[in-house]
Amino acid sequence: MSVSVCPCGSGNLLDACCGHYHAGTPAPDAQALMRSRYSAYVLGLMDYLASTTLPAQQAGLDRAAMASWSAQSTWLGLEVESAEVFGGQPEHAFVTFIARWHDAQGEHAHRERSAFVQREGRWYFIDPTVALKATRNDPCPCASGQKFKKCCSSYVGS
Repeated sequence: MSVSVCPCGSGNLLDACCGHYHAGTPAPDAQALMRSRYSAYVLGLMDYLASTTLPAQQAGLDRAAMASWSAQSTWLGLEVESAEVFGGQPEHAFVTFIARWHDAQGEHAHRERSAFVQREGRWYFIDPTVALKATRNDPCPCASGQKFKKCCSSYVGS
């Protein structure tokens, strides 16, 4: 990777920040994963975005749309408003942020409260645009071994 400032807004060099997550080191927490995902959009790293989405949702991602949005946008910055971590097994978190970009339609700001789950030492983004095919009593799609109602259901759509 080149020696440049990381797009996530940390002020650190890419190689010392999100770059090592992009290279395979697991993000240590949900906020680091969210920042690295923003950087992946800036850098066009679709494989990283897919691999850090909840595995049960990966096949439902519209990778072509993601790549198009990434390539056709000029990324203007990221502001993390808050990160909330919840105990339990598996561990869940919310990260609230504002992402800014410019495209053919003008300048945009998107505020989101994203949900994350940690499984086997890795954090995953729970994508609200990809349906989780589970009812309350089904096994949770995060593979925790719990019923959906006792695990990720309370973090989906929040």
